[in-house]
Amino acid sequence: MKIDEVEIPTFVKEKYKQFPSLTPIQEKAIVGGLLEDKSQLICAPTASGKTLVATMAISKALEKQKKALYIVPLKALANEKFKEYLSLLENTEFKVTKAVGDIDSPSLYLGHYDIIVLTTEKLDSLLRHKVQWLHEVSCVVIDEIHLLNDPSRGPTLEIILTLLKTLIKPQIVGLSATIGNPQELANWLEADLIKDDWRPVELKQGILVGKKVQFY
Repeated sequence: MKIDEVEIPTFVKEKYKQFPSLTPIQEKAIVGGLLEDKSQLICAPTASGKTLVATMAISKALEKQKKALYIVPLKALANEKFKEYLSLLENTEFKVTKAVGDIDSPSLYLGHYDIIVLTTEKLDSLLRHKVQWLHEVSCVVIDEIHLLNDPSRGPTLEIILTLLKTLIKPQIVGLSATIGNPQELANWLEADLIKDDWRPVELKQGILVGKKVQFY
């Protein structure tokens, strides 16, 4: 499947025109209803194209004049995704911002943006402050969603997702390369499991003994 054949905004196609063909996980997500607001748990190796899956879902929300949240576990990842979407939206009417500081604050200015990249802890604060613009959100992306199993961050993320499913019922797109029980998690998210093992660079496994590697 070619990206030009996909019903997504032109500015997304232009940004990714150097990758004219979709990767297997991207094609599976589209066939599975990504662009029809279906929630999905995306499980695929690193560099297999999961970010574009998230971007396509976000772009459909923007087309409907809705907001999108991109949840990340770390400030460094928030900075990376903010720069990525800032570049994507450069020549459009849409605006992106990030929220990683001032955790216990309603941060009312966030309501003026279309894409909000934020940490789990920041979203937890916004939910407790009952921000009014939350009901304008139709798409929520959770990067590194396997951290639900993390003893420090997992409980907060679980509460956040439970609240979002209850309060606004958004399209949820979970991204991960490492989930031990993907179908169980997909069921809990009320999402379809989309899996693929394709990776751009072959992964080889071996044992290093001294200066020699035995591949198997």
